[in-house]
Amino acid sequence: MRILFIADPLEQFKIYKDTTFAMMEAAAARGHAISVCQARHLSVESGRVLADTRLVTLTGNKDAWFRLADAERHPLFAFDAVLMRKDPPFDLEYLYATQLLTLAESQGAHVFNSGQVMRDFNEKLAILNFPELTAPTLVTGESARLRAFVRQHQDVILKPLDSMGGDSIFRVKPDDPNLSVIIETITLHGTRTVMAQRYIPEIREGDKRILIIGGKPVDHCLARVPLAGETRGNLAAGGRGEARPLTARDREIAETIGPELKKRGVLFAGADVIGNYLTEINITSPTCFREIMDQTGIDVAGLFIAALEEACAR
Repeated sequence: MRILFIADPLEQFKIYKDTTFAMMEAAAARGHAISVCQARHLSVESGRVLADTRLVTLTGNKDAWFRLADAERHPLFAFDAVLMRKDPPFDLEYLYATQLLTLAESQGAHVFNSGQVMRDFNEKLAILNFPELTAPTLVTGESARLRAFVRQHQDVILKPLDSMGGDSIFRVKPDDPNLSVIIETITLHGTRTVMAQRYIPEIREGDKRILIIGGKPVDHCLARVPLAGETRGNLAAGGRGEARPLTARDREIAETIGPELKKRGVLFAGADVIGNYLTEINITSPTCFREIMDQTGIDVAGLFIAALEEACAR
């Protein structure tokens, strides 16, 4: 197969932990040709969605791990699979890219995850499709309602809807002297919608990332354990990643949401679970392949490429 990865610049990859790189390695090992571009390299001409792409050769040298061929312009439908792996934030440029990907799909391109589902399934808001699996949650930009939610639940997490890696997440209580300024800051004085969730104490045991590929969970998750005194377990915020077998509740959550994700065209998702509650469903560029692979020996990247092959064959 010819596989196109739409990703951030390769020079920025930290290949010892990068999930997109693990996907590339697995694809190359199975004989697939790999090309790359950035979202800014997408264009439309004469009605066709095009991309300025470069063929990639993986060298096996960790210090100079790739070689790039000269850029060539191709319609997206010329590739057997197009993988959207650009990191959030989901800003206007990201939105435009998903719209171009949807147009490309109408022209015959196989895009994973699809542009439509990336627009429909905001990583924070997606959990609202499964209220029976979530802790008490409020979505609003109104200060008074956020204050009332904090008073009701006493210990609350506030987070924006468009960030990643634990960025701009606040833990607040009714007597917090900074509550007003936190609400003003996170909502941009009431002009931005945010999510409030009741604080889940089990975060101390780890924020678990469950990988769901082709609607089915990988048997181990990655528990991201916060640093002492830290609320966030995200690896980008300094959390420690610890691979663990799925608990019965983890599997129940994954097997509840997995079929719905598959039906919507989500080939790969990262479901975040704290304690017994689903807190996020990440579909833009979920991570944690490498950590689980290194600690358990499970070939997660191989499972993903096999699922990609199957999806393209269908």
